[in-house]
Amino acid sequence: MSKPKVAFFDFAGCEGDQLQIANLEERLLDIASHLEIVNFREVKTEQADNYDIAFIEGSITRPEDEKRLKKIRKQAKMLIAMGACATIGGINCLKNFLGKQEYTSLVYGPYARHYSTYATRPVRAVVPVDGEIHGCPIDKEEFVLVVKSLLLGKIYIPPDYPVCVECKKAGNICQLEQGRLCLGMITRAGCKATCISAGSVCWGCRGPVPGANLDAARQVIDEHGFSWLEAEDRFRLYLGYFLRLQGWVYEQETT
Repeated sequence: MSKPKVAFFDFAGCEGDQLQIANLEERLLDIASHLEIVNFREVKTEQADNYDIAFIEGSITRPEDEKRLKKIRKQAKMLIAMGACATIGGINCLKNFLGKQEYTSLVYGPYARHYSTYATRPVRAVVPVDGEIHGCPIDKEEFVLVVKSLLLGKIYIPPDYPVCVECKKAGNICQLEQGRLCLGMITRAGCKATCISAGSVCWGCRGPVPGANLDAARQVIDEHGFSWLEAEDRFRLYLGYFLRLQGWVYEQETT
């Protein structure tokens, strides 16, 4: 039986998710014994266009990105989006709150007219995806679980409960109770509450938990002395694309 051919592709992003995979080191060699990596710019120079599974990192920010992504989707039997930029639009969606002329002039200055760009969107907004690995960056252990599932002919299903559940399991004191605005209540779990356990707060990089109760979140945020406007500002860092879809903020998207 032939090994499935796997390719990694990057769009607008930092490539930190691919580096996480490379950080598997010896374990990556073990994974490679069960599949054939034909395209992975971070770890090998040879490239091939014949692949069965495509892992996509980065968000879609240009019309030409769509053309390239659709070509990859047509070739791949399975397409997995990985990382916050690919799964939810990520930090790149911050530009969606500005007018196109404003963000292009800020980034490109007098050369702005030479660059094509539009409002950022996640991979699934352009093509169908078969699975997603959330986080910024992804958890390399979760990547291993995804690969094992694919080799068994299954699709890995990420947790459908909030980070708060993992935070309690880790024995952390609620950050809201300590006077810090935390998005764990509306963010999808699967990170083992890493940021909170390290002394930070949840910034929402794994995207909204399915069925997130925004009314309840608003009430909890109000009860702890924060305004919804402060929460919206925090949401923008990673959840800019979903803010529009879910009506979490009131401004109209600019393209």
